Amino acid sequence: MSIRIDDAVGVHERALELHMQRSEILAANLANEDTPGFQARDIDFAQEMRRLEGREPRLALAGSDPRMLYRVPTQASQDGNTVELAVEQAQFSRNSMDFQTSLTFLTMKFRGLKQAIEGR
Repeated sequence: MSIRIDDAVGVHERALELHMQRSEILAANLANEDTPGFQARDIDFAQEMRRLEGREPRLALAGSDPRMLYRVPTQASQDGNTVELAVEQAQFSRNSMDFQTSLTFLTMKFRGLKQAIEGR
């Protein structure tokens, strides 16, 4: 009986990829904190995971950029920039922890597969 890696790792591969894309988006927001007129962006992680769920595992990430949303600031700045440092740092930190959690689950999956292959 063969094991398909796509079936074995499940949703965790797609979650890691989406977390990496979100990290890039949040890092761009942080880098443009002082850029006049810059509009902070983000993605709805849960919505993107649901959108990717219905696709073939190999096609889910290929050429499927997440749908970008504009972040609405709680306090608007006079120069039109919508980046709020505390919000972006908190979102970046949370995304990093979520990435680490997905990576831990993926590591556990591979450890279990290895044990199954070795017959333990």
